Amino acid sequence: MASIVWLMSPSRSAWHSSGRVNTGHEEIDCNKCHRNANGTIRQQIQANVKHWIGLRSSVADLGFKKVENSDCLSCHDRPNDRHPVFRFLEPRFSEARLALNPQHCVSCHAEHRGIRVSIQDIGFCKHCHSDTVLKKDPVDIPHKDLIDSERWYTCLGCHDFHGNHVMQTETIVDKALPEETIDDYFGGRKSPYSSKKKYLAIQDTVDD
Repeated sequence: MASIVWLMSPSRSAWHSSGRVNTGHEEIDCNKCHRNANGTIRQQIQANVKHWIGLRSSVADLGFKKVENSDCLSCHDRPNDRHPVFRFLEPRFSEARLALNPQHCVSCHAEHRGIRVSIQDIGFCKHCHSDTVLKKDPVDIPHKDLIDSERWYTCLGCHDFHGNHVMQTETIVDKALPEETIDDYFGGRKSPYSSKKKYLAIQDTVDD
């Protein structure tokens, strides 16, 4: 028991980390996101044993509380977000919830992967925007045509998902960011959208 307590202590955080932190989080202290769970380690283990044998209805957090949206938003909440997580709780986004779980920050930004965006499919826009039609479409290839041809990667070629980069939206599809550049950005490379942001995260330590 003493060895478990020692391993779970803040001084040993690097030992029980599940992987390299994501882009932009390199200088953030582990305790900023990982808060101590209620009770002692002994009590947490006892509670989970009771759950396993059917004497308790829920699993207890072990060592640290589960990271929730509120932990992410304590640094990243901003009024201009085009896709705030709470919006995906609306009934009309039920299909997107089944496919992506976008109501949770970690569905797209799973931590300890050493990257920026962990979702694999950059065509995820299809789950909400398949019926997009603009009366005065400013793009040289109308949105409807891009949708009909399933060129979903072009969405992120012209738009940054959260809308926080100061940039001019491209209107010529051939000048949009290529799929490979978006993949590189997701993987942690420098932002191809803009180096300027409308709002900075509270502990924004790198230019992303």
